[in-house]
Amino acid sequence: MAEAYFPVGPGLGLEENFLSLDDILMSQEKLPGRAESALPRLAFALGQGAGAGDSIPEGAKLEIPLWLAKGLRDSKRRIISVDLPKIYKEAWRTVFSADANVVDLHKMGPYYYGFGSQLLNFDNPENLEIAQTILQTFISRFRRIMDSSQNAYNEDTSALVARLDQLERALFQAGQKGLYDFQCWEKGQASQITASSLVQNYGKRKFTDVDG
Repeated sequence: MAEAYFPVGPGLGLEENFLSLDDILMSQEKLPGRAESALPRLAFALGQGAGAGDSIPEGAKLEIPLWLAKGLRDSKRRIISVDLPKIYKEAWRTVFSADANVVDLHKMGPYYYGFGSQLLNFDNPENLEIAQTILQTFISRFRRIMDSSQNAYNEDTSALVARLDQLERALFQAGQKGLYDFQCWEKGQASQITASSLVQNYGKRKFTDVDG
């Protein structure tokens, strides 16, 4: 029986994959910001007005979804300014650099890596530090996640998984599936070992980039 939905992986870096449910949900995450000019007829859409024709005045504080913040970004005219969510600010970057494994990423933001990468679209003087922290956090947590996925196959891993962001959960599940497939192959219950879907999708993206 064919699957009704074939999961599509999230985009990489600054771009979203609009066929990915994870990226669609991630783009709904809100950013704190401020209107640098009046925004006609947007008050109701942002929950700040009673009628569809209400405008947001210049200087008003905003909680704006990522997709709209990117849409309003204009290199020639400053329409909105975006502030960093607290988990990407210096205080939290210090926590991550000390020991990234102690942080409950899902509680702080279920799309920590993807959302943080999208923040680099905005002109922020801390972009370099943000990018370095995201990369180092992933490196620091990756080994523990994969070790756990391989060594706790028949154990209750709900407490561990609950602390992972969505990308980390996908990696954990891929690790467990890889172990299960290998065990089936060892027992003669599978004819061949196939590459992980995450690896296959990444390879397809790389070939697409080369062709482009």
